[in-house]
Amino acid sequence: MSDRAPTLAVIGAINVDLVITGAALPGPGQTVVGGTFARHDGGKGGNQAVAAARVAQGRVAMIGAVGDDPLGVAAREALASEGIDVDHVTIAPRMATGVALIAVDPIGENQISVAPGANAAVTGRTVEAALEDLAPSVVLASLEVPESAVRAAATWSHAHDTRFVMNPAPSTEGAGELARMADVVTPNETELAGLGTLPSSIAIVETRGAEGVRIHLDGATEDIPGRVVEAVDTTGAGDCFNGVLAAGLLEDLPLDEAVRRAVAAAAASVTVAGAREGMPTRTELERLLAGPGVSA
Repeated sequence: MSDRAPTLAVIGAINVDLVITGAALPGPGQTVVGGTFARHDGGKGGNQAVAAARVAQGRVAMIGAVGDDPLGVAAREALASEGIDVDHVTIAPRMATGVALIAVDPIGENQISVAPGANAAVTGRTVEAALEDLAPSVVLASLEVPESAVRAAATWSHAHDTRFVMNPAPSTEGAGELARMADVVTPNETELAGLGTLPSSIAIVETRGAEGVRIHLDGATEDIPGRVVEAVDTTGAGDCFNGVLAAGLLEDLPLDEAVRRAVAAAAASVTVAGAREGMPTRTELERLLAGPGVSA
């Protein structure tokens, strides 16, 4: 184990995104005609693993599940092509791979509907076994998989003195309880309101869209400004933020520095269509950090 590179384990959903871009978002009961169609690899867990792998100094491993269908084969191969360890991406028999239907309007706002499929097969037992094998330094989890899987990750992390980062998205009934088991929680403004009161020792990294990020820790707050970009597609921006943040923590960067890197990466990601297509490499991220673009 000691010979292994520092490892970030990412636990979450692996989906295939079916995206229509360029038409107005439909209202209830409304059919909208227009836009262009594309298929992308997605899922909060898969997206976060890709974002981390592109910038990390260390190993990134994915813990999740795909179906035994062509979409699942392609989704697993897409992760492996990014250099992600997929040994613990299981193939669930007789289940469909998760699919997200995404509509993106002309200014980059989106609506997303997800059929979880094989993501429901991620269990606490499989997560615990994977973590025992991987022995990660940092664990990142989101809530598109069963809460029992995330709870197992939090429990294992606490027992092994491993930093546990939880992205409480999508919001669930048990998100507040799980957040209390984390070292770092990364809600947006709406998700934060649903978590209740958290101990001040938990670092709350509140994402606030174009305004940037507010860090709440030990009774103090620190604002990290956003970056000025022309948004094309906001799909996956939060996932990019979380993956790059966790990669920074894997390098033992101070939390505020890891957040600044994640803000820059997320801003870059929205300038390109697709959840993963605009996620920067480490070289691209360093170039972004060295240049202009911070908002007032």
